[in-house]
Amino acid sequence: MSSPVSLDASAINNLSDKEKEELRQFVNTQTQRTRVQAQTHNLTELCWKKCITSPVKSEKLEKGEEACMSNCVERFLDLNILTAQLLSKMQR
Repeated sequence: MSSPVSLDASAINNLSDKEKEELRQFVNTQTQRTRVQAQTHNLTELCWKKCITSPVKSEKLEKGEEACMSNCVERFLDLNILTAQLLSKMQR
């Protein structure tokens, strides 16, 4: 098993400009991936608590629960799109 690689400031300073940019892009990509995963987890938890009010009895949700989950996800996505649009307008 390999040990984790640690980067200190001197190691980063020894990188070329191209390598530094690649590292920045990698870190940004990983940060975005982590945010998406956290947001997905939060969405799942929020909608589950809202819509699934009784023990799950089969591998399929009840019709009302399924509709609630779908609506919950759609509203959550609508809100995220609206928020992104408003933030974009504010940055201009």
